[in-house]
Amino acid sequence: MGDLGNFNPIRFEQGMVIDIPTLNLDSLKKPEATITPLYPDHIPTLETPNQHPHHTKHLPRGIDETPEEQRRHWFVGSIDQGTTSSRFLIFNGEGDPVASHQLEFENLYPKSGWHEHEPLELLASVEECIDEAMRKFVDLGYRKSDIRSIGITNQRETTVVWDNITGEPLYNAIVWPDTRTKDLVRDLKSRDQADTLTDLCGLPLSTYPSSVKLMWLIENVDAVKQAYEEGRLAFGTVDSWLIYKLNGGAKAEKPVHVTDSTNASRTMFMNLHTLQYDDNLLKFFGIDRNKIHLPKIVPSSDPCCFGKIAKGALSGVRIAGCLGDQSSALVGQCGFSPGQAKNTYGTGCFLLYNVGTKPVISKYGLLATVAYDFGGGRKPVYALEGSIAVAGSGVKFLMNNLGFVDKSSAITDLAESVDDNGGVVFVTAFSGLFAPYWIDDAKGTLFGITQHTQKGHIARATLEATCFQTKAILDAMEKDSNAKLESLAVDGGLSNSDLCMQTQADITGIPVDRPRMRETTALGAAIAAGLATGVWKELNDLKDVNRAGRKVFKPKMERKQAKKLIKKWEQAVEMSRGWVNEAADGEEE
Repeated sequence: MGDLGNFNPIRFEQGMVIDIPTLNLDSLKKPEATITPLYPDHIPTLETPNQHPHHTKHLPRGIDETPEEQRRHWFVGSIDQGTTSSRFLIFNGEGDPVASHQLEFENLYPKSGWHEHEPLELLASVEECIDEAMRKFVDLGYRKSDIRSIGITNQRETTVVWDNITGEPLYNAIVWPDTRTKDLVRDLKSRDQADTLTDLCGLPLSTYPSSVKLMWLIENVDAVKQAYEEGRLAFGTVDSWLIYKLNGGAKAEKPVHVTDSTNASRTMFMNLHTLQYDDNLLKFFGIDRNKIHLPKIVPSSDPCCFGKIAKGALSGVRIAGCLGDQSSALVGQCGFSPGQAKNTYGTGCFLLYNVGTKPVISKYGLLATVAYDFGGGRKPVYALEGSIAVAGSGVKFLMNNLGFVDKSSAITDLAESVDDNGGVVFVTAFSGLFAPYWIDDAKGTLFGITQHTQKGHIARATLEATCFQTKAILDAMEKDSNAKLESLAVDGGLSNSDLCMQTQADITGIPVDRPRMRETTALGAAIAAGLATGVWKELNDLKDVNRAGRKVFKPKMERKQAKKLIKKWEQAVEMSRGWVNEAADGEEE
């Protein structure tokens, strides 16, 4: 009905009038239809700068806008903290971005297989993006007060540790594809109960999750070990670190140390069924919860749990949503029904398949994870996930390491300079192979090179590598779910390549559905925050968000030819296996 102000007994001394200028009886069948009372003339009406003259004819007095009109000038901010850059976007209530800013930061590779970020640089990049995007927002004539709340989406598994007393980081963040823990993982796999972990947390033992990264830090970094023994060690994924610092860190009156269940499900510390930390899991990894400050696990959408921005252009604005980046992309694609799937082609490649309100533990090499948990009495929703370590980073490799192109977007033109891959297959196992293979001892390997091979063949093979791995994940998902996917929603930087998306459709044999507005990861976090703060009431309000201008790539290649290419890829995967073990120990170290 809208906010009609404080209680006024005068309103009830006179008769109440019902004014329905254009009553549509069919509309009364809809649950959202309401009849709004009109109070006598001497009752003050609400004043809204967005009121239009026709409202006096079409809306009851005291109500200035329809929900649809309100939505057009409600805004939600979204922090999108990724592996190579940070961004801040501001969306309107129809899911369209109106202002944004992006900033790349340095990725650190101190040793072979090591990958780190400087935690304070991550924070600084986010704060700068907020300030710059807000400057653009204000230049468009808007105000900070127009932003209802903000959401956060982040790279997952990346592990940050800091001093709970000072609030300062104790070591660089260890990034999700880092493989320094491979020997530790090999040892853990040989321990009792190692084969029971997946049933509890949904993840297999690998270098991927946060658990083994935290173990390595405690065992190998003196400052971290000392803080752990003294009970000062705070742990979190990137969302926890940002929320903690954006709320003021250790200087806040009440420091905020939380995470949502989508991020917590990537640590191997959370029980997938209870959405709480599991003592058996913590014990397996040697973590004493009395010595470490773990973030409280809360729903992905909540008006209070995540606190408020402490300073800067959005000082005082609530943080109301939090989702790990791949869950956020599923939400941004509005994949709210079981059987819907999306694939995000970013630095890595991540395919999520909505399986409903009960987790499905994969038998075919996939991960079980939390898709989203919007709270408010709603049940959490789960997904099967297939993770590919190298997607857009393969293009970056051709650009930065081999000098094939000057900018990532030029890779498609280079790949189209040849008719096919010329027999070249590129297994982009820079950090081993993730789902559904889970081959830690593979390395990036090029097969089929001849004197005929050109840069274009390798460029095309790089794009195809992501498509082949996506096909393998889809096959595993079909086996786990006993259902064939009818289409695949896509987003992420590499999805901008028409060649790559057409290749994906040809190899999988199903249509590939690409939205016009491809900032779906950021949109998902905005949706989580907007649901908590009234921009959208229920998921049904989002049915038209980001639906216009989608492009569908339909398979064109004959299945016989596609199967021939897939068979060659599978041969190459097998031949890349065991490369690390074959190297001399001294050279590998």
